[in-house]
Amino acid sequence: MMPHSVMWKFLTAADLRAKAAAGAIVVLPVASMEQHGPHLPVGVDTILTEAVCQAAAEAVAGDTAVVVAPTLWCGMAEHHMAFGGTFTFDIPTYRSVLHALLASIGRHGFKRVLIVNGHGGNIAALASFLPDIAREIGLELRVTTYFEQARTALAEVLEDQEGVHHACEAETSMMLVAAPDSVRRERLSEAYGPARSSVPPAGVARYRSFREITPSGVIGDARRASPQKGEKLMAACRDGIAAVLRNPETWG
Repeated sequence: MMPHSVMWKFLTAADLRAKAAAGAIVVLPVASMEQHGPHLPVGVDTILTEAVCQAAAEAVAGDTAVVVAPTLWCGMAEHHMAFGGTFTFDIPTYRSVLHALLASIGRHGFKRVLIVNGHGGNIAALASFLPDIAREIGLELRVTTYFEQARTALAEVLEDQEGVHHACEAETSMMLVAAPDSVRRERLSEAYGPARSSVPPAGVARYRSFREITPSGVIGDARRASPQKGEKLMAACRDGIAAVLRNPETWG
């Protein structure tokens, strides 16, 4: 069974050489290891991003050669450090690690890589790295954030929010499906915070610790979460990434 896996970590070197020769797309999940309120484990972004990538790859594997690389579990999470339990890169380190991973993929003969992000704090950094890394390594490199590819579908499922916030109705619902035993249900009554991160005046950038924004570490209301919502949300995110992989315009 394992030789047919879409997961890089379960394949042999020979399997992966064959994948490269077949022109497989490499999906590289990038995530974070950070606090997620009183009720969720710190690995939420890593768990969910890898689960979505695996499900999407399995969905397209019948008609699209694809392999899911090991997840880069650390990202840009300085804003969560005050709560504990969090790892973070600085910008030069994050760029260097990402560059090294992508260079390794390229050296094995793969040509196309879709980076699938699952942490809001990574978005700006990934966008800034993309032009130089693509030029330096010579890969057909694309970047997306998995929940951005399912915005409309997520909004139709969620009650109190339109998309993914943090340790919220959305992420908690998905964790009730992806890793249900890790959810501290007895702490759900405490798992709520402001409806959104406060923002400065338009056009004015400012750094704020999450501790200043939400004492609980939550943006949104996890008390609204359910496994039923989680199944629908996970399916929507899977379908969004599957559509990106299959779309000829992604690689045009």
